Amino acid sequence: MTASDRQVAPPEPPGRGLLDGRKVVITAAAGSGIGGALARRCMLEGATITISDAHERRLGETADALESEFGTRPATFVCDVTDEDSVQALVSGAVDAMGGYDAWMNNAGLGGNGLITELTDEQWQKVLDVTLTGTFRCLRAALPHLYDQGAGAVVNNASVLGWRAQERQGHYAAAKAGVMALTRTAAAEAAEHGVRVNAVSPSLAMHANLAKVTPPGLLAELESAEAFGRAAEPWEVANVMVFLASDLSSYMTGEVLAVSSQHP
Repeated sequence: MTASDRQVAPPEPPGRGLLDGRKVVITAAAGSGIGGALARRCMLEGATITISDAHERRLGETADALESEFGTRPATFVCDVTDEDSVQALVSGAVDAMGGYDAWMNNAGLGGNGLITELTDEQWQKVLDVTLTGTFRCLRAALPHLYDQGAGAVVNNASVLGWRAQERQGHYAAAKAGVMALTRTAAAEAAEHGVRVNAVSPSLAMHANLAKVTPPGLLAELESAEAFGRAAEPWEVANVMVFLASDLSSYMTGEVLAVSSQHP
């Protein structure tokens, strides 16, 4: 597919009240990526939200933007998902700020590039600690509150690289495959408590920070593999995450939905 075949993203659809009255916690919600788009989409769908991120300045900027658009400022908590005390503080802070929560969105993840023969233990461990173990820490801390109330939804952010091979992505692919497996296991455990656990698996979502960490020419190559000839807009991934948190997916748990237009 050539650049001239690249399709333009459709307009973002209006809110439809899918999360009216719901209270939602979103990790890694700062900036222009999926997390920031998810925070906005949840508010657009009627939710009260608590947002967290490891980057305090960007977290504040995101909260400012949401307040400017919606007239309500979300509760914010600086949270490093590699630190247990920080994760526990987010859970208790969200409960204090909103009186509880109905949905928890695990969006924190860390990528990178490196051949398996060249990755250091430190590089490997850093990606897994944020992306996989961070998701585990949040699940361990967040699920008991949902269990106590006997209802709720968790949505994790995985990646198609958990299924598909891409060079220099061994650590990230392994971590995201782990998120998929963890999602299915958590869903099996949570079902008896009336709690659903699902995940999305995006192929390529375009945002400002992605270009900074992607080798030259790779983005164009990845876009050409998509049927629409373009990356997803972050809100297009956020829409699917909102669906999984809403009553529209009430019979779904343990599922990993690909948000992708890649050719088979």
